[in-house]
Amino acid sequence: MPIRINRVYTRGGDDGNTSLVDGSRVAKDSRRVACYGKIDELNSVLGLARSFNSSGPASPAREPLEEILKRLQNELFDLGSELATPPQGEYQGMFKVSADDVEALERIIDTCQEDLEPLQSFVLPGGGHVSSFLHLARTTCRNAEREILTLAREEEIGAFVLPYVNRLSDLLFVLSRWVAVRSGEQELLWERGLRNQARPRSAGGKKPEKS
Repeated sequence: MPIRINRVYTRGGDDGNTSLVDGSRVAKDSRRVACYGKIDELNSVLGLARSFNSSGPASPAREPLEEILKRLQNELFDLGSELATPPQGEYQGMFKVSADDVEALERIIDTCQEDLEPLQSFVLPGGGHVSSFLHLARTTCRNAEREILTLAREEEIGAFVLPYVNRLSDLLFVLSRWVAVRSGEQELLWERGLRNQARPRSAGGKKPEKS
C-alpha cells in the first residue's frame, strides 16, 4: 500500500508530547520514544556509510555492502515501528522482528568472516571512511541496545528485539573489518604500551623531572 505524506508539521508535538502507532500520547523523552529515536539515529549513520560506499573508490566490497546496508536500513525502519507500538496497541499483521531475522544477520557475519584473519589485537575505530562510519554505527547500535534493555525492564517488547540489535552490533563490527580488507585499507589496531612511549621528553632528550 503506498504511503502519502503531504504535511511535514502538525503542531501536535509543540507541547513536548508525541503519538505512538496506536494513537496514544506520550512525552517525547519517554523511554519508548528514546528507543526508537536511537534506532533512527543508527539508521542515519548507516545512511552515511551507504552514501560514502556508493560515492567512494570502486572496490570488491561496494556492491555487496550496498545490498547489506539497504536491507539493514529497511529492517531498522520496521524495527522502529515495532518499538513505537506499545503492547496494548499491537495489531494483526504488524511487523515484528523474528528469529529468522536474527539468523539472517548471523549468516552474513559467517560469510564475511571467511575473508578475515583471526584478530591478534583489539581494533581501533577508524581506517577508511566507510569503515569509520560502520564503527560509529556499531557504537550507536550498542547505545540503542542499552536503551531497549531498560525499556524491557519496564514494558513488554518483542522477544527478538534485543537479540536482533545485539547481533546487528556484531555484524557492524565484522563489516567494518571486512570492508577494510576487501578495499585494501589498513586496519587500526590497539598497540599495548604505546601510551608510555608517547610521553614527552625534555629538549635534551631526557624525560622531564617529576616535581
